[in-house]
Amino acid sequence: QVQLVESGGGLVQAGGSLRLSCAASGRTFSSYAMGWFRQAPGKERVFVAAISSGGGRTYYANSVKGRITISRDNAKNTVYLQMNSLKPEDTAVYYCAAALTIRTRPEDYGYWGQGTQVTVSS
Repeated sequence: QVQLVESGGGLVQAGGSLRLSCAASGRTFSSYAMGWFRQAPGKERVFVAAISSGGGRTYYANSVKGRITISRDNAKNTVYLQMNSLKPEDTAVYYCAAALTIRTRPEDYGYWGQGTQVTVSS
């Protein structure tokens, strides 16, 4: 079992940057692919980025390509989401999640964090 705790959210002006972190408990973190999703008020949870267990493969939603980078440090049991050139439409609660293989659908992830709020002001 994996427990996930996100941090790093906050309020930032448009054009700014934030780095989200997701710390995982357990000794099997390096066995899991990790994903980031986001959910805006009144909308469905959507895929943002994912990274394979070893970090060699990454996937991004088209809406964030070139602005957001996912990475992981298996020695620290942590996955990161570096977000640059933020836009007001990036405002959402951001969740990290763990899956056995790299996926882009929320229903394929079995473990979730509690989320961290990101608000981008215009």
